[in-house]
Amino acid sequence: MDPVNIGIIGLGNVGWGTLDVLAENARDIALKLGFPLRVRGLCSRNIAAKKFPADFDCALKTTDWRDIVNLPDVHIVAELVGGTGVAREIVEAAAGCGKSVVTANKELMAQAGADLWDRAIASRINLAMEASVAGGIPIHAVLREGISGDRITTLYGILNGTCNYILTEIERRRASFEEILKEAQEAGYAEADPSADVDGYDSRSKLAILAALAFGERIVPSDIYTEGIRRITPVDFDYAHLLHHTIRLVCAARQSPAGLILSVRPSLIPETTILAGVRGAYNAVWVRGKFGADTFYYGRGAGPHPTGVAVVSDLMRVAREIRGGSPERVSPFAHARLGEYEPISVTLHESAYYLRFRVEDRPGIIAQLATALAAESISIDAVLQLPDANWRDLPFVITVEPTSEASIRAAMARMAELNFFIEPPLALPMERSL
Repeated sequence: MDPVNIGIIGLGNVGWGTLDVLAENARDIALKLGFPLRVRGLCSRNIAAKKFPADFDCALKTTDWRDIVNLPDVHIVAELVGGTGVAREIVEAAAGCGKSVVTANKELMAQAGADLWDRAIASRINLAMEASVAGGIPIHAVLREGISGDRITTLYGILNGTCNYILTEIERRRASFEEILKEAQEAGYAEADPSADVDGYDSRSKLAILAALAFGERIVPSDIYTEGIRRITPVDFDYAHLLHHTIRLVCAARQSPAGLILSVRPSLIPETTILAGVRGAYNAVWVRGKFGADTFYYGRGAGPHPTGVAVVSDLMRVAREIRGGSPERVSPFAHARLGEYEPISVTLHESAYYLRFRVEDRPGIIAQLATALAAESISIDAVLQLPDANWRDLPFVITVEPTSEASIRAAMARMAELNFFIEPPLALPMERSL
C-alpha cells in the first residue's frame, strides 16, 4: 500500500529522536498500520551539518519550513521547532494547505491550542499534540479517550523532570539548590537559562493543556498561580521528613464547589503517597474521577526517544485517519468545543500549611508570629525547631491547621512588619488529600 508522507520541521533533540524511532522501528510501524510512513522532507536551520541515516536519503532537505509545508505529496507536517512565533505560522500554513499537523509544542498549545483546533476543524485536517506534555506518558490519550467516560474531579502532576531531579537530589544529598542546578546544567538536564523549568513556567504550560483536557474549559497559562523551587533548601526536607512528608513541585487542578482552582507550586506531600516515590527526571500524573476513582500514570517526561515515541504515535494515529478518510475526529482537547471559563482564585484554596522561618533569634518571636496567625483566625498545629548553634540565622517551622490561602497571605503580610527575619517566610501547602 502507498505510504503516508510526512515532513519534519525542527531537528533538535525531539526531532532527532523522532527520526531515530521512525528509522529503527520502520518495519513494526508498517506492520501496525498496514502501510509505511515515509519521511518526505526535513527542515533545520543547520541542515547541511547533519548526518542522516540512509533511510532519509530521498527526503528533501531544506532550511526553509515553507518548502516542507508546500510539498504537494506531504500529508502530515510535524512541527518540532518550539516557541510560539514561527511555530504558529507553520501550523496555520499547514492547515491552510490541507495538511494535518503533529506537534510537541507545549507553549503554543497552552496559549493557542483551542484556536488552532478550531482552525483545524475548518480546514478538515487533524491536529495532534500527545508529545506536548509528559512525553513518555500517553496522558493525552488517557484523558481524551481512555477515561473519557468519567468526570474528573482532581488532577495532580509532577510535570517537569528538571525540577524533580533537583528536588530529589537536594533531598538525597542535602546539597544546595545552586549546587544541584549547576550539576544539572553540566549534565544537560537543565538549560543555561533554567528559568522556564525552575520558576514553574514549563509546568504551567503543561498544566494548562491537561486542565483543558480534563475539565473541558479554555485554560491559558496566565490562569494558573505559579511558584518555582528556588527557595527550597535541605532544611525544608529535614522538617518535611519530621512531618512524614516530602517536597515536590506539584501541578494541581481541583474542582471545588465554587469552581476550578489551578496552581503550580512546591508542596509538601505525604511520604506514603505514590507521588512521593517519583524521583529523578521522571514525570507522573494522578487523576481522580467521580466514578472511576484514582488512576496513576508514570514515566519519562522528556528526552529524545520517549518524546520521539509520542510524536511517532501521533503520526501513526493521524495517518490511520487519513487512510480511513474519517471526517469525525476526536478533539485533541477531548471535548468538541472548550467552554469559555475563568478559574477561581487560588486564594480560595484551603489546606494545612507549612511555614518556614529564618530569624535572628531573640525572645518573643513565637509569640509575635502566633499573634499574626491568630489575627487571621489561623490555628497552630505544631512548632518544630531542630538543634542549630547559629542564633543569628535560625531556621524553624510552624505548621497550621487547614485554612484558606487568602488567610495565609494576610498573616504573612502582618509578619512582614516584624524585624527579626533573615529572609521572608516560606509558605507551602500540605497536600493531605492525595
